[in-house]
Amino acid sequence: MKKFKSIPLILIALATFSCEKLEDLVGHPIDEEVVDPSNLTFTRIGGFTNGTGDEGFAEISAFDAKTGKLFVVNPVESEVSVWDISEPTIPAKQASIALSGTPNSVAVHDGLLAIAVENDNKQADGTIEVYETATMTLETSYPAGALPDMVAFSPNGKYIISANEGEPNDDYTVDPEGSISVIDLEKNEVNTLFFTNYNGQTIGNDFRVFGPGASVAQDIEPEYVAVSDDSKYAYISLQENNGMAVVDLTSMTLTDVFGLGVKDHSLTENAMDASNKDDIVGNFKTWPVLGFYMPDAITYAKIDGAGYIISANEGDSRDYDGYSEEVRVEDLELDATAFPNAEELQTEENLGRLKTTTANGDTDGDGDFDKIYSYGARSFTIWSPQGQIVYDSGDEIGRKTLEIAPALFNNDEGEVDDRSDDKGAEPESVTTLKVGGSTLLFVGLERTGGAFVYDISSPSAPVFLKWVFNTQDVAPEGLLTIPAEESPNGENLLVITNEVSNTVSIYEIK
Repeated sequence: MKKFKSIPLILIALATFSCEKLEDLVGHPIDEEVVDPSNLTFTRIGGFTNGTGDEGFAEISAFDAKTGKLFVVNPVESEVSVWDISEPTIPAKQASIALSGTPNSVAVHDGLLAIAVENDNKQADGTIEVYETATMTLETSYPAGALPDMVAFSPNGKYIISANEGEPNDDYTVDPEGSISVIDLEKNEVNTLFFTNYNGQTIGNDFRVFGPGASVAQDIEPEYVAVSDDSKYAYISLQENNGMAVVDLTSMTLTDVFGLGVKDHSLTENAMDASNKDDIVGNFKTWPVLGFYMPDAITYAKIDGAGYIISANEGDSRDYDGYSEEVRVEDLELDATAFPNAEELQTEENLGRLKTTTANGDTDGDGDFDKIYSYGARSFTIWSPQGQIVYDSGDEIGRKTLEIAPALFNNDEGEVDDRSDDKGAEPESVTTLKVGGSTLLFVGLERTGGAFVYDISSPSAPVFLKWVFNTQDVAPEGLLTIPAEESPNGENLLVITNEVSNTVSIYEIK
């Protein structure tokens, strides 16, 4: 009989752990390469121009690993453009998908393409069109609410979720209710959820309800969808309302709506350049201004077992012929007690040029304004699923753009500093990617261009890594990451879709 040497007790103990427990001990999957995020390179390996017009021919993209096709929203031509990126260095144009309405968003899962299509009558109900990616044929058309603006699959592929914005018409005489459509693909049924149960309620934490004559349900405008990794919950940003909604996908119910609060720009870490007329690029100062977060894109990330919502705090006002809330600080009547130095504040080189709102700020109803609010927080924020702030990037986006490429600071299509009086760099889009044991965050900047890259493996202390940008790409609207296991060339990829330049850039991450 063969004799065996004694086995150390520590090995016996480790053997009793499952692979999942071993993974917990080392902090990343045991077969996963450990990567130092600071050593990553981001190289533009391919790209193309979608359409030949002025702008708006390329907005949001989605990639299908089964066919190697990239689907690009092209609202100007009422189509989804299709590109073969099986060889990402040489994308090849394919036949487009023609639509009867205007596409706003696309999403892909396991050979299915979902397209959010608005009605020709923008205030009427839209549809979610589902195509097979292999054959490019329409499988099913599902009804949605008014103005489906963003569509997403749940990670398990069971649900398609649509944020239906429900914008008013330009005269503000027709204001449909905002809604969320949830398609159960297994049951082949649609549930469209409305906010009527919140009518008459005060939601709080600076949640905005202010459209003329609008109920809460009419005033809420769903913008973007993020889904938890277990496919149980959908989170929806309510941009103009400065809030977020939560949907329980199992019960098909709206379980929560909450406000996101405001950002205090009088704090040192939240300084901003508030004027495009002060002849100073990057004139960071603190101001008696409160910024509504007003996120556009949001995404969900699970890090070390905990879930987080990450938002790009772009900001957005209501500015219609029938109603507009926009006004510059120089045109406000400021309360003399709250702003004893109002005359100085309202000069163009100080706060005078900053865009604010007439819908908020007159706290005592006497006709003058006791608070000044700005649109967007000029940052990204990491939130708990319940809406508590875990981290906000403060003024870092502005300061980093000034440091790295001052000619692009608060840029407006070539005019440096021209958006300082509005929303700064305008963080528009966010997405994440797992690389090794690290979680990378990409933040698209609509005005300055490109995307900031962060290591958010420690969600309360993100680390800036790089600004990925190409000066020929203007106004990134959509960010898409393709993990190596799904990538056509076996490497992690980042795809940036740019609305103004109509360009799509493909970056390889190594």
